[in-house]
Amino acid sequence: MTAPRWAARLTRAASGLVVLGTVGAVVGAAGIVAAPAPEPVPATLIEVEPARTTLVCPGPLQQPEATSVGGFDTTPVAPVLRVRGLSVPGAADDAAPAEMTLLGEGAATVELTGRSARTAVLADAAAPVLLQGDAQDGSPAWLAGATSARVSAGDLRGLAAAGCQAPASDLWLVGGSTEIGSSAFLVIENPGATTTDVAVELWGPAGQIDLAGSARYLVAPGAQRVVVLSGVAAEQRRLVAHLTTTGGAVSAYLQDSRLRGFTAAGTDLVVPGAPPAARQVVAGVLVEESSVDDVNQPVLRLLAPGADGSTARLTLLGEDGPVSLPGADEIPLTGGVVTDVPLGGLPAGAYTVVVDADVPLVAAAMLTRAGAPSELDPTPTLERAWAAAAAPAAGGLVATAAGADSTILIARAPQEGDPAQAGPGEVVLRAYGQRGEVLGEQAVPVAAGHTARVALSGLGAGVTGVEVVAPDDDPVWAFAVVAEVVQPDGVLAAVLGPAPAAPGAMRVSVRQGSALGLG
Repeated sequence: MTAPRWAARLTRAASGLVVLGTVGAVVGAAGIVAAPAPEPVPATLIEVEPARTTLVCPGPLQQPEATSVGGFDTTPVAPVLRVRGLSVPGAADDAAPAEMTLLGEGAATVELTGRSARTAVLADAAAPVLLQGDAQDGSPAWLAGATSARVSAGDLRGLAAAGCQAPASDLWLVGGSTEIGSSAFLVIENPGATTTDVAVELWGPAGQIDLAGSARYLVAPGAQRVVVLSGVAAEQRRLVAHLTTTGGAVSAYLQDSRLRGFTAAGTDLVVPGAPPAARQVVAGVLVEESSVDDVNQPVLRLLAPGADGSTARLTLLGEDGPVSLPGADEIPLTGGVVTDVPLGGLPAGAYTVVVDADVPLVAAAMLTRAGAPSELDPTPTLERAWAAAAAPAAGGLVATAAGADSTILIARAPQEGDPAQAGPGEVVLRAYGQRGEVLGEQAVPVAAGHTARVALSGLGAGVTGVEVVAPDDDPVWAFAVVAEVVQPDGVLAAVLGPAPAAPGAMRVSVRQGSALGLG
C-alpha cells in the first residue's frame, strides 16, 4: 500500500475520534446540567452556654503630681477605697458564683458569698478589680459592682464613685476639664489577653481638639494606661472623650477634680454613657436649691459630634411633674462644640432630664453640693458628681457605694413621644443586704411625667444593691442611685447608674458539612 493511501486512512481515523470525543463531551455536559440540584440541608440552631460575665471596677485614685504646695500637704488623708461586688439570681434559681480579682492577677482575691444573692467588699485594692461570674443553670451571671473612694480633706476631697463597667470597643465619656485648677486623668483598663490599640478623640468648647501628643495608645493585657489629658489638651474648660479600640475591648473612666485656690471643688469619676442618639436620658439628677447666677449651679453637658444647625429640647421630669427651665427649653447646637446648659433656678428635688435633638448627641449632668470654708481659704468647699446618660430599660440592678446613704430616682422615659405625657406605671424595688439576704421589697408607683425618689434605707439597714423589677417588662424605665456622705464641712455625693445587662445565650447555626455560624 502506498504511503499516500496510509496517510489518508490515518487522517479519517483521527477525524472519527475527534467527532466521538466531541459528542461524548456534549452528552456529558448535558448530563451535568440536567442532574437535579441537591435538597438544601436545613440549619440546626444550637444553644451555647453563656460566656463568663466580666465587669471592670475602677481602682485607686490618681494622685496629683504635686503633693506639697507652700509647705502644706495637699493630700493630708488617704482615700478610703472600697469595691463592692454583687451577684443576684436573675433568670436562674440561684445567684451565680462570682469573684473579684485584681487586674493582671490570675488568682481570685475575694469570693462572693451569701444567701439569696452573693456579695463581698474588697478594701484598699491596689489595682483595678475584675468582677467575674460563670453562668448558672444555663443563664449568664447577673453582676453589679461599684467602686467608691471617699476623701474627707485635701485636693481630692469628694466621693469619687462609679459602677463597674462591661468592656467595650466604643466608649463616650462626657465630663471633665483641663482648665487651670482642674485635672483630668483618662484611665484605660484592658482585661483581655491581648494588647489593645485605643484611639482617643477629644472635643472642647471650640470643637474637636488637635491633640498635642499621641492620639493612639497601646494597652497591654491585664494592665491599665493613664493619660494626663492636660498634657495633650490643655486649657479646655469642657471635655468629651471618645475611645475606639482595635484588637480587643477595654473599660475606661475619667478622673475629674478641681480646685478653687486652696479649696477643693470636687472629685468624681466620669464613666461611659449612652452613644450618640437623637434622644438622651439622664437619670439621678438630685439637685439642691440654686439661682440662675449661682457659680455652683448644676449643669447639663451636651455634644453633637456631627453637623451644625440643630436644636436640643429639654424636658425635665420632677417629683411634682414636668418642670420648665426658663431659657433652656431649646438650646442651639454647633456641631463638635461642647456646650454646658446651666440648671440653676430649679427647685430643690429629684429630676430626670430628657434631651431631644434632630441629630445624634451625647449628654451628662453634673450635680453640685456646696460646703463650708476650709482652714486655708474662706472659699467654701464644693462637691461635684457626674451622672451619665443611659438608655431606658425594663428594670435592672445597681450596686450601692460602701459607706454612703443611697437614694434611687426612677422615671418613665420612652424612646419616642413626649416624655412628659408617658403613662403611669409601677416598679418593684428589691433590696439586698450585706449577707446577700433580701432585705425587703417595695412597690413604687410612678405618675406620668414624674420622677419618684426612694431612700434605700427605708428598705432595710445595710443595702448593698437594689434590683428594679418592671412587672410588664416594659423598656421605658430610667433610674440611678445617688450616694451621699455627710461630713462636717459639707455633703459628698456621687451617682451610680445601672449595671450592664448580662450577656444572653449565644446560638449557632449548624449544617451538615459546613462550618459553625452565629445564629
